[in-house]
Parts: sequence; structure tokens; C-alpha cells
Amino acid sequence: MKLVTYDYQGQVSIGLLMKGQVVDILAGLEAIGAGKCLPPGCDMKGLLARARGLEAVGELEAELRGNSGRLQAAMRPLDEVRLKAPLLNPNKIICIGLNYKDHARESRLPLPEEPVIFGKYANSIIGPGEDILLPTKLTKRVDYEAELAVVMGKGAADVPEEEALGYVAGYTIFNDVSARDLQMRDGQWMKGKCLDTFAPLGPYLVTADEIENPDDLAIGLSLNGQVMQSSNTGEMVFGVASLVSFLSKLMTLDPGDIIATGTPAGVGFARRPPVYLKPGDLVEIAIEGLGILRNGVRER
Repeated sequence: MKLVTYDYQGQVSIGLLMKGQVVDILAGLEAIGAGKCLPPGCDMKGLLARARGLEAVGELEAELRGNSGRLQAAMRPLDEVRLKAPLLNPNKIICIGLNYKDHARESRLPLPEEPVIFGKYANSIIGPGEDILLPTKLTKRVDYEAELAVVMGKGAADVPEEEALGYVAGYTIFNDVSARDLQMRDGQWMKGKCLDTFAPLGPYLVTADEIENPDDLAIGLSLNGQVMQSSNTGEMVFGVASLVSFLSKLMTLDPGDIIATGTPAGVGFARRPPVYLKPGDLVEIAIEGLGILRNGVRER
């Protein structure tokens, strides 16, 4: 299933993307007599936290496949909605550094012996089609990073690696936008990572049942139509199950938490000469099975 958060006529809601339309999940469940599965105003994080949340949406999908007329009032034409980031308020955005072998090589750094972690916050999140804002008074070296994002579906604490994928709700695309001069200035990475609009996310959340192997997906990024990153998640030093297990031993992972799994080679700072984002740029990230995340760039 492809799950979205969307704005339709000024109202933000959650939907199921299917057949070129968005079916409002809350209205759709009400129409098929399952409205009690989710509370009024439920957002994506709330959906994932409900014991039967994804199961109920699966029933909605089955109803839609049957071309049921009961859902007409809940259907929104895709060209009339504005997709937002699928998750707007995760409890945690956990990022992994140096997690691709090819990126570690281009950075001239040794492979980490255990995951390198840092965080971002919800203020950084923007959705597809929204602009990355360059704070030019603070930084002149804003970089891109294409990443696979893992979205948790169940609370996870001290989870064995062999069970870890069972706690994942699904996957989406993440851009770990980074102000390299701030990041590298004194070793405090967070300074270059947590700025407003520095976490583009989307365009939708693809449920885990549709992704056979998250550790074998083509991943790439284009800047103004030129390919800058082209790799495969198989280049990750620590795969998805390993990361979920490792992080769950450090902290309890909550439904809706995002794990950004690192970026492959081709980032701007490692190029000669370096390439940094500038106003007017268009960044496009594609990950196999997860669609394309597009964001413009402008000065703040």
C-alpha cells in the first residue's frame, strides 16, 4: 500500500494512494463500516500506533480493488490534492552516518565498526514539491544526501536482528540536507543537519509487504537532471534489520519513528570541484519501489 498525508481544500488528512486517486482513509473506513478503527482526526503516526491500523487500511484497499461505489465520497483526484510529507511529527528522526561503503571511500574515512548516529527534528521535515530553504547568512555549503528511510510500525525495545523487520511499517525517501561548513566546523554534526527544511520526506509511505528486500534497492539522486548519486542499498555497511536491532538496544523505537539509513557516494562536498545547492536547483531522489521525491531550492 502507498500511504500519504495530503492537503485537500485546506484540510490535512491521511490517504491511500491507488488507481491515480487518493482515498481519504478516515472517510473511507466510515463508508465501509469500519470507522471505529481510527479516532477522528487521526494522523499517520496515530494510524501506525493503532493495533489494527494498517489492517483496517488493507480492508479499505480490498474494497477499492472491488470497485465499490461506497467509496466515491472518500475519493480525491490526485491532481487536486497536495501531497505533504507522509509523517509530519515523528517522535524521533534517527540518522546514520557513513553507512555506505562507497560513500566512506569517497570521504576517505574507514568503515565504522558500529552505526554512527545523530538526530534531526520535525522542524526539518518538508514534503514533495516543497522548497529547501538556503539560510545564506549561515552557510554557503549546503549539500544533498539521498537516503532510504525506515518507518517503524511497532514499539521496539531490545529486538533481535532476526525479528527486526517485523517491527517496520514501511519505507519512504529521505534527503539528509546538510550544511557542510556548519557540520564540519567543530565536530558537532547537528549544527549542519537540523535546520528548517533540511529533511525532505516522501512522496508516500510504502508498506513493508511491498518491499521484498530493503537491502537491495536501486537508489539515486539527480540535480537539475544530472545524475549525482547512483548506487544500491546493498552498499550499506549495516542493513535495515541490523540498524533497527542496534537502535532498539539504545532506545525504545516508537511507531512512526524514522531511521534515515545513510547516503551513497556522489555527495557534493566530495566532488572536485565541490557542488553545493543554489537557488533555482531541482533535486530529485528515486528509490526502487518508492517513487521519486522532488524538491526545489530557494534562498530563505
